[in-house]
Amino acid sequence: MAIKVIGLTGGIGSGKTTVANMFNELGIPIYIADVEAKALMNRSKVIKRKLIQLFGKDAYSGNVLNKPYIANKIFNDKELLQKMNAIVHPKVASHFKRWLSKQTSNYVIKEAAIIFENGTHHTFDAIITVTAPIEVRINRVIDRDGSSKEKVEAIIKNQWTDAQKVALSHFVIENIDIEKTKEQVDEIHNKILKTIC
Repeated sequence: MAIKVIGLTGGIGSGKTTVANMFNELGIPIYIADVEAKALMNRSKVIKRKLIQLFGKDAYSGNVLNKPYIANKIFNDKELLQKMNAIVHPKVASHFKRWLSKQTSNYVIKEAAIIFENGTHHTFDAIITVTAPIEVRINRVIDRDGSSKEKVEAIIKNQWTDAQKVALSHFVIENIDIEKTKEQVDEIHNKILKTIC
């Protein structure tokens, strides 16, 4: 029987990683697309070559991705962001397939920020969206990354709204209170297992 793949998404600062870690504590393997994408951008010669073609030689500093430079370039430039995603996402997708083939659990979670935005939501067996009020999300990202409010708001503008995501999701976790979030994770975990077994 094929392993079920559950998509975990949510806007920036919603707490996707916190929720992913809670599923991981229940023994569910987690694939964090953003982390793997960054690793592949540093590791893959093909991605490196294409990103240098797209952004210029400053895309890498030494042999490492120059994140502030690239973040600056794609800030408010949707077309450039899409071009970068077109280079990176197919590589992440094939890396995920290889990772999935090694898993043995009933289901796995793939955590990715833009499941709906890039139209891949149809490829999952179910989708969990993590939500939190906009102000809470903005403050979390400012605390976490030292970003400016303007930068965080620009990222939010490029992502679907919570309402748009929730309308297409199978499960929703409201992540404001950590204990309540944990209860929601346990409940969804049990529901997923019931539909599989």
